[in-house]
Amino acid sequence: MSACDLFSFLSRFALVLLFALEFVASRPLSPKLVPRTGQVREYNFTVSRGFISPDGFNKNAILVNGLFPGPVIEADYGDTFSITVTNNLSDPEEGTSIHWHGVLQTGTPYYDGVSAITQCPIAPRKSMTYTFLADSYGSSFWHAHYSSQYIDGVFGPIIINGPSSAAFDIDLGPIILTDYYHDTYYQNNALIEGVPSQLPLSDNNLINGKNYQNCTTDSPPGCSTVSSASSFRFETGKLHKLRLINAGAEGLQRFSIDNHTLQIVANDFVPIVPYETDVISLGVGQRVDVIVNASGSASDVVWMRSEISALCAGVKQPLALAPIYYSEAQNGTVPQTTGYFINDTSCTNDPISKSVPYEPKTPPSMQSATLLNTTLGPNATQHNLFFVNNSSFYGDYNSPILLNLHNQSTAFSLLSPSPPQNLNIYNYANASSIRLLLVNPSGASHPMHLHGHDFYILAEGSGAWNGSITNTQNPARKDVHLLPGGTEEEPAYMLIEIEADNSGVWAFHCHIAWHLSLGLNINILDHPASLSEMEFPEDAMQTCRDWEEWTEGHVVDQGDAGP
Repeated sequence: MSACDLFSFLSRFALVLLFALEFVASRPLSPKLVPRTGQVREYNFTVSRGFISPDGFNKNAILVNGLFPGPVIEADYGDTFSITVTNNLSDPEEGTSIHWHGVLQTGTPYYDGVSAITQCPIAPRKSMTYTFLADSYGSSFWHAHYSSQYIDGVFGPIIINGPSSAAFDIDLGPIILTDYYHDTYYQNNALIEGVPSQLPLSDNNLINGKNYQNCTTDSPPGCSTVSSASSFRFETGKLHKLRLINAGAEGLQRFSIDNHTLQIVANDFVPIVPYETDVISLGVGQRVDVIVNASGSASDVVWMRSEISALCAGVKQPLALAPIYYSEAQNGTVPQTTGYFINDTSCTNDPISKSVPYEPKTPPSMQSATLLNTTLGPNATQHNLFFVNNSSFYGDYNSPILLNLHNQSTAFSLLSPSPPQNLNIYNYANASSIRLLLVNPSGASHPMHLHGHDFYILAEGSGAWNGSITNTQNPARKDVHLLPGGTEEEPAYMLIEIEADNSGVWAFHCHIAWHLSLGLNINILDHPASLSEMEFPEDAMQTCRDWEEWTEGHVVDQGDAGP
């Protein structure tokens, strides 16, 4: 038996074992069934300002440990992460918090890392330690969840090792795709929040934090003639795993490798039955694990490409390139290969019928759904905002929803039939399952991300939902999926279902930075009565005391929705 065959057998055996345990339990994998290895993976993050020039343009960025992108954190399924985040931001000082994208935070909702929703921001010169179980496996990223701060550099990869739905020989690691802005997030927020509102245009597109820029042609102030691209190595005849991550602000990425086919084996943290394609579309926040057969000769050099959809985002330079050198190819050789045709006519993912989870799960049978109507329009001061059912989210950094729910004296108003409108609270009490019908009559697409859960994608399309479900027995599951744009006459829709098995308050928002800044977020309460009885760690409480003390002497410039 070859190493490849052995890996495939062991991976499938591990998956079958886990799935059998879930079948016996007749419910999603519970905290008790996630393996507890006892291994603690400790990391220290220091958030500070620094200058970077990933494409030759010198920019004042916000970095973790001085790195762009930030450091990889890695664990095995069932390990525990313990990550201490210290806020050293100065000139100016501001808050921060870190979200662990896609991690379910089962039993630890206070470590989800969302300012104004699950925690107060970490005050300048203060620290907070996030301790949580690696309760899913696959590829993801961590990022700041304080305004649009992450797009200035506060992000990095997460790898959680676990079973695979297909064999591979070489793990090339994370490949982070990001639209890139020479202006700071403050400047971009000022554009989108102005009257009239202006869409920020990305200046470049990066693969693992690098790409070329022609300073002679573009001539932006501060541009150097020195720029470079990331590069990769393939071994002929080997199967290579690539962990694709769209950690950008707005851009829908179309990823491909010249002369090679991509086998998709996971969407977000969900292994799927593998299928092949030439081009992969990733909305912001989405992750796709792929396996590539290195079928070229030992001297080949080909382009890896990721192109931002000009249809779906504001962009100046959409194409990111990175050379792939086979084992005998000389470094520095410029590939002469040609990319695949990209049909850039819609802002969507592949049809959900293609994404079949490797682990079969059947959603509960429900007859009713909450309608979520997403719209864009001016408020009373003529500032454009996004609304869900005519309400735009606006958070309070000093009064996070989760901690107020934990405090019985403040929970009453949040659990009442009429909670404060700007908080966009949807209380599902003790419901075992939640079905949501999202309707989008605006022209803008939305990569919708749910915290604390994966969700079933039951149907999508345009016009009125006709009641049919694409796959009743084993529908696609993700934590981010693209809701395309529509029109008033022909709105787009997406029907999803959530198994309510994780007590907490969970943000459900568009992951385009500007759309969240303009309020496109709701907060789902899952078994909120349990929160008053849950033991919250002292550092979660201390973080709010630190923030309150800092804000007594400083004015917080909260120009957007907050998280």
